[in-house]
Amino acid sequence: MADSRAERIARLIAPLRVKPGSEVDLARDFDPRYKAHIKKKDGVELLRSGVTLLAEYQQRLAAQDTYGVLLCLQALDAGGKDGTIRHVMSGVNPQGVRVSSFKVPSSEELSHDYLWRYAARLPGRGDIAIFNRSHYEEVLVVRVHPEVLDRQRLPDSVRTAKIWDRRYRDINDWERYLTGNGIKVVKVFLNLSKEEQRTRFMKRIDLPEKNWKFSAADVRERRHWDEYQAAFSEMLSATSTKWAPWYVVPADRKWFARICTAAVLAHTLMDIDPQYPTVSADARKDLLVAKRELEAEAPEGSAADPYEARHERAGS
Repeated sequence: MADSRAERIARLIAPLRVKPGSEVDLARDFDPRYKAHIKKKDGVELLRSGVTLLAEYQQRLAAQDTYGVLLCLQALDAGGKDGTIRHVMSGVNPQGVRVSSFKVPSSEELSHDYLWRYAARLPGRGDIAIFNRSHYEEVLVVRVHPEVLDRQRLPDSVRTAKIWDRRYRDINDWERYLTGNGIKVVKVFLNLSKEEQRTRFMKRIDLPEKNWKFSAADVRERRHWDEYQAAFSEMLSATSTKWAPWYVVPADRKWFARICTAAVLAHTLMDIDPQYPTVSADARKDLLVAKRELEAEAPEGSAADPYEARHERAGS
């Protein structure tokens, strides 16, 4: 990653990366209000630069058609996932990006293994897939609400106290398999404070145009705050790996969360360093033959190669 931009991005996201093998305590290790001494007024330009960088590298990723990228976004309710996706991906080609949101499993999905529905939405080569909530729901919501596990119709021999350790291992192995097949996995947890969540809930209640985003179920789920914090801490500890690291992004300031998420995704793409394909010498000869034929069709008074002529004028 010779690009100097890569070094700046790496410095920004380094404090957010969960070191593989470390034991995470969210309350102790990550501050939801951290902003790296960046001022909000500077954040607009930083995000714009990040979006431009993503567009550049997405085009190269699609052209190379070798790697795919999977971005997993996790957060509690009102964590800012939708807004982050909307802002961070605002400049990319929508043909190369697919966003999947995973709701309550359907009867068909419950008839398969718990990773089945996620595997069906993985990116193809040259594409970026975003999971708005992901396979990590299977060790978060399912853990906090054991009744969800009941609906998965697992054999009694599987439903033991070690089921969560087994799922962590399954997920790590699956992500390693994906990485080994050219699918880069990058994982972002938007870390929201309890008070900021309360503030955002109140806003959704107070503003009529935001009422649709709020449900009484959100408050019921908030009652499990401590259980979720423990589940997130254990998940981050068990599943941040060298091949698929977790980044804990401070989410109390939406503008900073968007900058960091763009930086994490850009860092992944720059690490891949996709290149535009080059053509063979024979193919290049064919291109030159086609060029001469097109030049011969130029109307009188027009440049034989308008593109070349425009760039010559721009450079003079």
